[in-house]
Amino acid sequence: MKFQDLGLSEKVLSAVTQAGYETPTPIQAQAIPVAMKGRDVLGIAQTGTGKTASFVLPMLTLLERGRARARMPRSLILEPTRELAAQVVNEFEALGAMHKLNVALLIGGVSFDEQNRKLDRGADVLIATPGRLLDHFGRGKLLLTGVEIFVIDEADRMLDMGFIPDMERISSLIPPRRQTLFFSATMPAEIKRLANTFLNNPERIEASPPSSTVDTIEQVLCYTPSDPKEKRAALRKLMEKQDVKNAIVFCNRKRDVAILHRSLVKHGFNAEALHGDLDQHQRTATLAAFRNGDVTFLAASDVAARGLDIPEVSHIFNYDVPVHPEDYVHRIGRTGRAGHKGYAATLVTSQEIRAIAAIKKLVRKEIDWLGDPPPSGSDDGDSRRRGGSRGHGRSRGSGAGVRKGAGNRKPASSKPPVKEKPQKKKPGPRRESVPREANKPGKTVGLGDHVPDFLKRPNKP
Repeated sequence: MKFQDLGLSEKVLSAVTQAGYETPTPIQAQAIPVAMKGRDVLGIAQTGTGKTASFVLPMLTLLERGRARARMPRSLILEPTRELAAQVVNEFEALGAMHKLNVALLIGGVSFDEQNRKLDRGADVLIATPGRLLDHFGRGKLLLTGVEIFVIDEADRMLDMGFIPDMERISSLIPPRRQTLFFSATMPAEIKRLANTFLNNPERIEASPPSSTVDTIEQVLCYTPSDPKEKRAALRKLMEKQDVKNAIVFCNRKRDVAILHRSLVKHGFNAEALHGDLDQHQRTATLAAFRNGDVTFLAASDVAARGLDIPEVSHIFNYDVPVHPEDYVHRIGRTGRAGHKGYAATLVTSQEIRAIAAIKKLVRKEIDWLGDPPPSGSDDGDSRRRGGSRGHGRSRGSGAGVRKGAGNRKPASSKPPVKEKPQKKKPGPRRESVPREANKPGKTVGLGDHVPDFLKRPNKP
């Protein structure tokens, strides 16, 4: 199938040819014709398979007629991160070269003034993160009653980042008679519920099984010690063995990203850091340097795991096993894109064995160990060392396991009983007391054989 067979306009086809696209990807070939008919779309595809063009191309064709009005965009695209939103803008600039559409980008970390000026001129396409979009709406700078096409991109990432309440509010502000395009790489139960809420009789398109990984990526696991210094040494050793053109090293926490970045630079690696605490200018400059080849290793949090179009990333290293198995799919999806070969290595400590089992179950694929696999029972042994004493290891009162000052505390049983202040009873009918003999085995009446002392005290006159 060719792009000429998808029902796109001549202007869009000319832009596609200039951009160098020859044949549509499976998700594009299936989603574009349905979107051109005005139907809602629920698209599921692996990351890096061209989902962005699946909604940009039909949107360009459908928006050729009509004009934008001030503060009333004609279409809205929601993205979970600033980087993804900026990337979609670049896609519109490349594929919308033959059009004169006004595109407005609303993201945090930058001034409101320039964004307000674009909204005042009128935006055909509004690309935004949920928080900044609602900020503009709350200030009265934006109306959503003119939206004809509503796109929710990377819906599962929206779920992870806690944007679901914002998405539901935004959806309620848009006219119900609209076209909604809903794209995700994974489809957990919560996303299915959202799809049923936002979409009207959608066409479900699965270009690949949900939560699957591409076959061009070589995936390996590497068992490492839990000690941070030894773990960083194991990572450096693994990186030095590979012929790395460029690589992203993922950590679960922003603090670990900063620590790992300093360690890599200290040992002579050309590395930069990318995480959510950096301001937008730093994040944009770091990504640009990585794309241009000025930076070889990018230590990053999951802000770089979704949808970033960084061509030909040769290696992915998971310094930490991701907390959610779906994030593994997105992380390693940064490599092996567009048919290129990729390599993804994951460092695994004894505490993370169970998380790896969940990942294997999700991707329905066995992942080989590089070097020696973990010893059997390592997860259980490590939990005993961490958790203290379920009949194993040191007791709470011995050695280093005792918290500072704990040895001077008295046991709870040595404290004098606290006297309860008797409460005045409200006047009312008295219940007939039940003799103790009525408390037969297997049948407890009232408080049973035990009556608390404070109930035996006489009432004050």
